[in-house]
Amino acid sequence: MTECVIGACIEIHKAIGPGLLESAYEECLCHELRLAGLGFERQKPLPVSYKGVKLDCGYRIDLVVEGKLIVELKTVQELLPIHEAQLLTYLKLSGLAVGLLINFNVPVLRRGIKRIVNHYVEETRETQRR
Repeated sequence: MTECVIGACIEIHKAIGPGLLESAYEECLCHELRLAGLGFERQKPLPVSYKGVKLDCGYRIDLVVEGKLIVELKTVQELLPIHEAQLLTYLKLSGLAVGLLINFNVPVLRRGIKRIVNHYVEETRETQRR
């Protein structure tokens, strides 16, 4: 699934290039996901759990593909550690294991892609299998 999403992002980037707002890339990616027949949720609310209480703090995940993959889009000069930390936190809060961080504001998209894995989720699943 990550391969399909990355391929769609590369196609979008080749067609329209860098320099647009994040919302334009999100719209294009949603169109590509529909064409590929992939289900997705756009701007999915992400409550924050704190001491057993779910708080609606206004966080939203850009895209959740097939209920398994978080896609966080950026249009920044460069991806920073805080962007990776944001995606990892989204993974932890959502209980999902894999996310893509994609920065469209680069000359070659391959340099703007990071795949993040929430190892805690994988370890929990492995423990449950035993």
